[in-house]
Amino acid sequence: MTLFSDLGLAEPLLKALATEGYTSPTPIQEQSIPHLLAGHDVLGLAQTGTGKTASFALPLLQRLEQFKKRAMPKSTRVLVLTPTRELAVQVGQSFRTYGSQYRLRHALVFGGVGMVPQIKTMAGGVDILVATPGRLLDLMSQDAIRLDSVEALVLDEADRMLDMGFIQPIRKIVAAMPKSRQTVLFSATMPDSIVGLAESVLHRPVRVEVAPVSSTAEKIDQKVMFVDRENKRTLLTEILAGKDVGRALVFTRTKHGANRVAEMLDKAGISADAIHGNKSQGARQKALADFRDGKIKALVATDIAARGIDVDGITHVLNYELPNEPESYVHRIGRTARAGASGIAVSLCDADEVAYLRAIEKTIRQSVPVDEAHAYHAAHIAQRGAGGSGRGRPQAPGRRPSQGQSRPAARSSSHGNSGKPAAARAGGGHRG
Repeated sequence: MTLFSDLGLAEPLLKALATEGYTSPTPIQEQSIPHLLAGHDVLGLAQTGTGKTASFALPLLQRLEQFKKRAMPKSTRVLVLTPTRELAVQVGQSFRTYGSQYRLRHALVFGGVGMVPQIKTMAGGVDILVATPGRLLDLMSQDAIRLDSVEALVLDEADRMLDMGFIQPIRKIVAAMPKSRQTVLFSATMPDSIVGLAESVLHRPVRVEVAPVSSTAEKIDQKVMFVDRENKRTLLTEILAGKDVGRALVFTRTKHGANRVAEMLDKAGISADAIHGNKSQGARQKALADFRDGKIKALVATDIAARGIDVDGITHVLNYELPNEPESYVHRIGRTARAGASGIAVSLCDADEVAYLRAIEKTIRQSVPVDEAHAYHAAHIAQRGAGGSGRGRPQAPGRRPSQGQSRPAARSSSHGNSGKPAAARAGGGHRG
């Protein structure tokens, strides 16, 4: 078994890891850290929950300490770009935790809060800056931040940043940096847009990959429940009332939908809160803290807001509404089954979402087993979703919904129809 001490990390970093109870690296950490310590650029492909932050934080902390110098005014030595402010906060905290034995200056720059404190923090220069692209560009335009002395750049969750329209801001930011820098790019998926970005910002990168692109974690028990839209709320409430549901993350497609679902759950006696872009930073941080501390059982989130959620012990991810971008499904369900634990992902699919399900199954290259053992099973929708192929055989009659009992998700196969995505098997019914 590989240990962190086998990777060439300095003693202060090993001490900080030991304090947190970490002794063995995850696969992405084991593959990435030696290359980053050697100064190489890295292109990392890994799902959420695989330990990506430590993969780049540990070697960059060691670099900063090894080559000590004072950051220039308004400048940073290491820049980490993240798609959301929640993720920026998480990454910043990780740098502080792992670098607890070092005397390094940190800063966070993101929108939703006042600029003045951020400008003051950056005035004297910092060693590590974690930022979202929009606010960073705002401060650069005011000459509050300079990037001409950046030694290392990290693009974290690059696919989500591009999904959010940050490609041009990222290119402007990169153009303001020295060409002679170390660059790290992490992404859970690898669409053509990411390939193009990687080719433009990375120099002879080492590629590390711990799971097939767009695949889903092995330890997640996935299932889909076909249900009429008017029965969705009742079914969701019954699932969350189950004794096996410890901590659940519920996804909606819209901010207003997240609010409505959270309010509905609260009225039904299930403690819940919502997190999305329309909420203030303080409200979002409080909801996250309450979720992490177990004060609420369900956190209802939109895709963008959820990218900063790094909470252990999420037993269930519930797709109250299926995402219209299939890659988002991978990110959503990756919030459970973290750090070696198992988890359950349940999707509630109504008639208007069948095409989304087909696109998801095509993307993850496997079919999602059907759970018919609930009181609201909509056979007419299931028929459209399966095209009459008999996928996801029903469970034994009379079983209660969503208690982790469905068969493991089938792999795609060229032998027979049972493992093919629904899109390939939908011989009848509506086509997406």
